[in-house]
Amino acid sequence: MHTVAQVLVGVVAALHAYFLVLEMFLWQRPPGRALSGFDADTARLTAPLAANQGLYNGFLAAGLVWGLVTGALDTQVFFLICVIVAGVYGAATANRRILVAQALPGALAVGATLLAA
Repeated sequence: MHTVAQVLVGVVAALHAYFLVLEMFLWQRPPGRALSGFDADTARLTAPLAANQGLYNGFLAAGLVWGLVTGALDTQVFFLICVIVAGVYGAATANRRILVAQALPGALAVGATLLAA
């Protein structure tokens, strides 16, 4: 179960690294515009907000990687709970898809991590 938990934490970290790239660097290009559904002008206007959001996702990824490298269960659980809270908030305020894309993987990883402890 430990291996499954670590793989799930790694998947969540990779997702958040992808979100960083998407929001910070690809927001005005086809992948970012497909995600947001924005036209070119709206994507340009919202790019600074998306980049800020991407930076936060990068911090979540970094924290999860830190927890994996050090083997610190408390660090992994802390950052996974941050992922879940961010996902629930995003789903409530922006788009319900965020619940499945962010909060669900975080919840699965935290559940597996706690079961493996």
